[in-house]
Amino acid sequence: MSKFKKKKSGDLPAISTASLPDIVFMLLFFFMVATTMRETTLMVKNSLPTADQVEKLDKKDLVMYIYAGKPSQRYQQKYGTEARIQLNDKFADVSEVQSFIYSERDQKREELIPYLTTALKVDKETNMGLVSDIKQELRKAEALKINYTTIQGDATQAQN
Repeated sequence: MSKFKKKKSGDLPAISTASLPDIVFMLLFFFMVATTMRETTLMVKNSLPTADQVEKLDKKDLVMYIYAGKPSQRYQQKYGTEARIQLNDKFADVSEVQSFIYSERDQKREELIPYLTTALKVDKETNMGLVSDIKQELRKAEALKINYTTIQGDATQAQN
């Protein structure tokens, strides 16, 4: 009788799959926690102007976004090439801005309403007349806290 056993044919042992469900659930939970849902589908062209003095907003859940710009390529056949306003996921007219503000206020708690900010994400090629019309409607709705969303950069190069 030999003291050492001879190796059997050199086959590898089967890989244990016992920890596979744990790994799958761990990945599933990671993606559930790390993923955020897109709130608004952008329907207008939105290349933002640059500015050299920018500040970051603290609480983004207290911001109401109004987009303005030419309809994107996909919507130009239906809505034309004139600059339009987008409120949430639909095109809107200037007269609908007040009702948008009121509906957004109704969705927030009463103590948060004074802190609501309206962010204007306006394409840099949009006419200022549309922006001033939006601002007039915001004044009528008493939404006086306005933010212009920009990209940080050299403001003098944006004019060229």
